[in-house]
Amino acid sequence: MAMKSWLRILNVTATVALVAIFAVPFLWMISTSLKSYPETVIFPPKWIPSRIMWSNFQAAWESGPFLKYLMNSVIVSVSILLLQFTTIILAAYAFARYSFKGDKLLFGITMVTLMIPGQLIFLPVYLLLSKWGLINNLLALILPFSSSAFGIFMLRQSFKQVQEELIEAARLDQAPEWKIILKIMVPLARPTLVTFALFSFIAHWNDYFWPLVMTTSDAARTLPIGISKLREVDGGAAWHILMAGNMILVVPILIVFLFGQRQIIKAFVYSGVK
Repeated sequence: MAMKSWLRILNVTATVALVAIFAVPFLWMISTSLKSYPETVIFPPKWIPSRIMWSNFQAAWESGPFLKYLMNSVIVSVSILLLQFTTIILAAYAFARYSFKGDKLLFGITMVTLMIPGQLIFLPVYLLLSKWGLINNLLALILPFSSSAFGIFMLRQSFKQVQEELIEAARLDQAPEWKIILKIMVPLARPTLVTFALFSFIAHWNDYFWPLVMTTSDAARTLPIGISKLREVDGGAAWHILMAGNMILVVPILIVFLFGQRQIIKAFVYSGVK
């Protein structure tokens, strides 16, 4: 068999193995969420439940104030995204299209912040927000993430690919800077913005550490904290209920991904990463 055929078989095998690594745990979560409790602990394990237990989702939902958790997660994730769009678009435009004293130093400092783990700075941020009286307040979950160095970097690269002649033509037509940003730069960078939005939404929708640190009451807690409490149902690990809760957590992410996947592919092609 020719070397080309062997390489093709090897490539397909590696792709299937890679997909299996990510897909199998997700499929097991779906399977477990639809089983009865005895089926979750039998050995050897069964992939297909003998009877579909839709009631697991109802039990997970009614085990706590999940509507409140869900609303908090939506408010926090969407608010962070809107604030980040505002700050990263302005910062990326300045870094991409203006030369000013210290611009390279400022951009370098911005990139260095990407290397600092959030857990390293949570204590001073916690003390500051505590001094402002924002503990157990949704603002404490939103304000620390109102900008993103990663988003600034991604968008700056997209803005730098826009032809200078296009911007100069708009300026000759006396278009103000805000109109150039909104009417020219943002539409051309839409795939990058959609990709960043997906990354940001997933990160803050699933965030467990920061809401756990900044809140102590259910009124301000988010869905991941509520899901973690399912481990305590009936004094033990009710895996079927826990997995049903995790499915409730994952479904919004899947919906967002399905709507944005075409733009994400465009972003990678446009930026030359692919």
